[in-house]
Amino acid sequence: MAGIYIHIPFCKQACFYCDFHFSTNMVIKNEMVEAICKEITLQQDYLDKEPIESIYFGGGTPSVLEENHLKSILNKLRQHYKISSDAEITFEANPDDITPEKLKMLFQNGINRLSVGIQSFDEDILKWMNRAHDSKEAFQCLEWIKESEFNNFSLDLIYGIPISTHEIWEKDLKTLVDFQPPHISSYCLTIEPDTVFGRWQQKGKLNEASEDYASEQFLHLSGYLKKADYEHYEVSNFAKEGFHSKHNSSYWQQKPYLGIGPSAHSYDGKNRQFNISNNAKYMKALKKNEIPAEMDILSAEDRINEYLMTSLRTSAGCNLQYLKNELNYDLIKNAKPQIEQWKSSGLCILESDNLKLTLKGRLLADKLASDLFLVN
Repeated sequence: MAGIYIHIPFCKQACFYCDFHFSTNMVIKNEMVEAICKEITLQQDYLDKEPIESIYFGGGTPSVLEENHLKSILNKLRQHYKISSDAEITFEANPDDITPEKLKMLFQNGINRLSVGIQSFDEDILKWMNRAHDSKEAFQCLEWIKESEFNNFSLDLIYGIPISTHEIWEKDLKTLVDFQPPHISSYCLTIEPDTVFGRWQQKGKLNEASEDYASEQFLHLSGYLKKADYEHYEVSNFAKEGFHSKHNSSYWQQKPYLGIGPSAHSYDGKNRQFNISNNAKYMKALKKNEIPAEMDILSAEDRINEYLMTSLRTSAGCNLQYLKNELNYDLIKNAKPQIEQWKSSGLCILESDNLKLTLKGRLLADKLASDLFLVN
């Protein structure tokens, strides 16, 4: 089973922390949707006719699309791909774009899961991050979602915010859990160089939150949501029973997926493909029936490293038999001293042929994975 990601490269305004590819120029929306539909057609053989179990509209801000845009994209997907009857079809949205009419339209067109970027319920923090919505809109959109036909939705929160406090974080968590979303994603604020926050940092106007401060909020997040019956199934993701994200899980499980749109990535199980991160060049290429992408042929070491990086972030952990059988690599044999050191430090456990990080270990998941990387 495979997945499809659709990158919608438009936003009303730039959040100060965001380094994703997007444009605030909405004039080219129609032309961009035409290009996306053309790429859907040209890429129809990429997944080798695999059934599609998930479709994810991300960005950018997909909720700036009109109904005719959404219909065009979905019709083209249904025309060229075998989409499973129980496929998860997720649509990212900002609170300010959500109305009862919009929710009804999305549901009627086959969207069955929402992912809403709340980020915070605190008015000052929302302004500081330059979010397009305010606190009132955050609360209102959640009320509308609860009254809608959607029973599967995810809400995003950001922690490790320098101008925040533990008290504000506690209040955000309580507010979120009161709405009982089936799924929650929560990410630590990172300052990327090519963002407004990155430029503020370079000028000495902004200091990133300390590691201790961010770690305390992460640990509180995990404990708070555990008490509320959420499973912490990936470093940044929490779900009620039966509500794991199919699409995101496919990334961590090394399943093939196709990325459509400017800056989108694809993976066929052995190689990666990267679309150009330039709207004008993307559309120009598609007009000539060309796919504006570069191929990255993965070495055996690359595939092992990628599996280590993604699997160690999950509650399932790194499957040692998968490494042996599929990637021809014996992790225990090659990294026994390192793993024994982690075990004695309380960073990991070995359980039924799976190497799993503890909560303490998940604080360092990316670093620990990189310590096991093979050098090309």
